[in-house]
Amino acid sequence: MTLVALVGMAGAGKSEVSSVFIKCGYTKIRFGDITEEEVNRRQLPLNEENERIIREGFRKEYGMAAFAILNLPKIDKAITEGCNVVIDGLYSWEEYGVLKEHYGADIKILAVITSPATRYMRLKTRTHRSLTAEQACSRDKSEIENINKGGPIVMADYAIINEETLEYLQYKTRQVIDILD
Repeated sequence: MTLVALVGMAGAGKSEVSSVFIKCGYTKIRFGDITEEEVNRRQLPLNEENERIIREGFRKEYGMAAFAILNLPKIDKAITEGCNVVIDGLYSWEEYGVLKEHYGADIKILAVITSPATRYMRLKTRTHRSLTAEQACSRDKSEIENINKGGPIVMADYAIINEETLEYLQYKTRQVIDILD
């Protein structure tokens, strides 16, 4: 069983990296799915403002480790079924702590690192959950100042710099998977 959590700022390429893991047989658990599910359950438009309200609400209720806590049953179920698991979207230092406490050395953290300029360009043109540069900058500030996202990036076991082509990102991801397996 291999368990890896992806961390990176919005637009860094975590979803593309997770796609490579899926092609290599991993089960994907995306922390942010809980946010989208709640937005839909409340019948709100799926946009950055509503997503932020839901994310912050979960964190008020469960603390800064909310998404790790809420996703532990899904992760444990996949592991019990013998699956290799990739977690898409580790956010806070506190989530990192919960995952490390729960899984110990069995979980590895992979940071996907991309410059703000590159990320903002990608976010503006992506078809799902697109953001303007202003929205992306606001989200960056919120994730750094309010969610403590820097810690898991700094403490990652592995890192991929994503400033090149999609093919290069896929190649670098397969290199990390080879190390993990």
